[in-house]
Amino acid sequence: MRFVRRRTARRTTALLIAGAVCAGAAGCGRSGGHGGGSDSSGKPSRSASSGKTAGKSSGEKTGKGGSGHGGTDGGGHSGSRGGKAPLRGKVIVIDPGHNPHNRDQPGKISRSVDIGTGKKECDTTGTATNSGYSEAEFTLALAHRVRTELRKRGATVKFTHDGEEPYGPCVDERAKRGNRAHADAAVSLHADGAPGGSRGFHVILPASVHRGDADTRAVAGPSKRLGTDLRDAFRKATGERPANYLGNGEGLDTRDDLGGLNLSTVPKVFLECGNMRDAADAALLTSRKWREKAARGVADGITAFLS
Repeated sequence: MRFVRRRTARRTTALLIAGAVCAGAAGCGRSGGHGGGSDSSGKPSRSASSGKTAGKSSGEKTGKGGSGHGGTDGGGHSGSRGGKAPLRGKVIVIDPGHNPHNRDQPGKISRSVDIGTGKKECDTTGTATNSGYSEAEFTLALAHRVRTELRKRGATVKFTHDGEEPYGPCVDERAKRGNRAHADAAVSLHADGAPGGSRGFHVILPASVHRGDADTRAVAGPSKRLGTDLRDAFRKATGERPANYLGNGEGLDTRDDLGGLNLSTVPKVFLECGNMRDAADAALLTSRKWREKAARGVADGITAFLS
C-alpha cells in the first residue's frame, strides 16, 4: 500500500472504485505503492498506484472472532512449543491496511482528517496485483495468520478492524484504537504499489514529530527498535530482501506524513510486505505458503522487541 507523500487530495470515483487509489493507505511507498495516497493508517504514498482492487479471494478465512475496534481477542493463549508463552500479558494491535469495502464508499473515504502535520484522506482502497488480488484482501489474510502466531505465544491480540465495517476506519481512528488498547506494540500491515521492477519489503518508522495532535517524541525511539527487530525477523523468515527502491537497501524508511504513525502514542510501525505491482513479488504475496512464513516473521519480530 504505497502511500505517495504528496498525493492529491482528490481521487476520481472511477479510480477509487477500481481500487487504483491508495491515497491515505499504507502499502503505497514513495514510488507509488499502496495505491498511493494516504496511509490506511494515514499513510500517503509518494506516488499513485494503478492497481485494481477487485481481487480474488485469498483462500484464508477472515474469521470474525475477537478482532475489531481494539476489542479483546479473548486473551492470550499459551505458547505452542514447550508450553512457553513469551508474550503472556502483552497486548498487540494489528492494523490490516485498508478495507475491502472501501471501494464502495469513495465519498466517505476521501474526506479529509487531521493527522497533526497536515490533512489526509480518511482512507484509500489500496493497491492490487495485476491479476486483481487486492491489498485489502492480502492484509486481512495475513493479519489472521499473524494473530494465530501471536496467540500461540500468549499474547492478547486486537485488530483495528476485521473487514466488517462499511469502510475504513479512517487513519486517525486506526491510531486511536491502538492507543485505547494500550498496546505494547502495534503493526500496520500493507503491500506496496510501486512500478514493476521495484522489489522487496520495507518497514516505515515514525519520525519524531510534535505538531497539533501529533506527538511521537516518546515513541519514535521504541518504534525504531520495533521496526528494526521486525525487519530482521521478516527477512529471516521469508528470505525476502529489503526494498531496492527506497531506504538505501536497509529496509527502513522514516516518515512524518502518515496519520497512523503520527497520532500513535504506542510503539508502532508499518510493514510493506512487498510490491504488488511487480510480478515476482506478487507471486509471493498471493502464495498461502509464503504468507505463513510472513506471519511467522511478523510474530518473531514483535516477540524479539518485547522480549
